[in-house]
Amino acid sequence: MNIYVANVPYSVKDQDLRELFEPFGEVTSAKIIMDKATNRSRGFGFVEMSDDNAGRTAIEGTNGKNFHGRDLVVNEARPRTEGDRPFRGGGGGDRGGYRNDRGGDRGGDRGGYRSDRGQRDEY
Repeated sequence: MNIYVANVPYSVKDQDLRELFEPFGEVTSAKIIMDKATNRSRGFGFVEMSDDNAGRTAIEGTNGKNFHGRDLVVNEARPRTEGDRPFRGGGGGDRGGYRNDRGGDRGGDRGGYRSDRGQRDEY
């Protein structure tokens, strides 16, 4: 069973997390998630336990427990979906003045220039 552990103090290391969960059963892995840019803890981690029953007992035994000065939030990890990832896109896109192809409030489609006959002349 994969367990999500949140509100973890930044000083906690992988081994500390492992030791917290070992009394409940065999811990196959314990990992604090680190920020890639700063190499500091992001304040959460994952613990994997070999037995689901032991994992449920560990969740009950650690959720809300004060650990190194913080009350942990512990629950079963759920698979990450594409919608869970925050958008960290790079480019700006079209931010020009009069386009209205995104439902803005300027009225009418001004995505280009129109000739007298109503046809758009694209540039």
